Amino acid sequence: MTLESVSNKGINHEQDTGELAQQQKAIYNSPENFFNWSWPSVPRHQFLSERERAFDPDGATGLIELDISDKLQTPYPATIPAILARYIRINADDKINHSFIASGEVYYVLQGDGVSSNGADKVSWGTGDVFCFPGGNETTHTAQNTAIIFCVTNEPMLAFENLQAPLPGKSKNETVHWPHEEIEKHLSAIYERPKTAETSGVSIQFSTPATAPSRNTIPMINTAINTLEPGGDQRPHRHNGAAITLAIEGEGIHSMIEDEKVPWVSGVAQITPGAELHSHHNRGNRRMRSFVIQDEGLHFYLRTPGFSWD
Repeated sequence: MTLESVSNKGINHEQDTGELAQQQKAIYNSPENFFNWSWPSVPRHQFLSERERAFDPDGATGLIELDISDKLQTPYPATIPAILARYIRINADDKINHSFIASGEVYYVLQGDGVSSNGADKVSWGTGDVFCFPGGNETTHTAQNTAIIFCVTNEPMLAFENLQAPLPGKSKNETVHWPHEEIEKHLSAIYERPKTAETSGVSIQFSTPATAPSRNTIPMINTAINTLEPGGDQRPHRHNGAAITLAIEGEGIHSMIEDEKVPWVSGVAQITPGAELHSHHNRGNRRMRSFVIQDEGLHFYLRTPGFSWD
């Protein structure tokens, strides 16, 4: 037998072994109904203990994840299947660095003043501000006084497919800052607008030139400040996107999610599962205010927003 024939036999054997292994991994599913399987449902949930840790007067600087991966059965942290939310607490004259595996980062400042930098970009922020950074860079937050920032990213979406953050300078997202004073000007104009049968909320959405023509903050995440006057009721509605609602002013406020009454707690985030009928009701003396985060941007792109009034 020649050396050439021995060599060829070795290659064939390796190919046969590889092909066999590939075929052994094949799974054939033939259910009568293809849709009779699903991941665990997204639960209604309030992150009460996480809020207490963030606002603890003796708390340390750090990241506090709103993670229910045990309920969602994901091997990575998640608040809802496509979004991970965090409180970022920064004590006075302190700083914190992080590098998230995400395509973008969105922030709402619950309290405090400070500066955040991401790559060559820098944002000076205060209470009530909204800002976003592109993914792929290290972010540094520095606080002048004790600050609490609410942060959301699409980390679970990238983890689902084991993807990495974009290379520095390659993110589709960009740094944008919506100062509290400007937000208030736009909200004041909206308060004067008469409500109609099509009014889904007295709110303002945050979008960027990079995400046009959509109204999203980053491509798959849309965010907004939603408000409701004392004594007001937001019309029941549903949509396919799950929502994380951060109660900025929650005294005397409650939600109805299907048949469950969910009282708000200021500073606490709660989950409204996708497709569930929900409404908000203000029985307090001050205007309701919340920072709302949804994965509806993904559904808009898929052409499946699923909005309806019933």
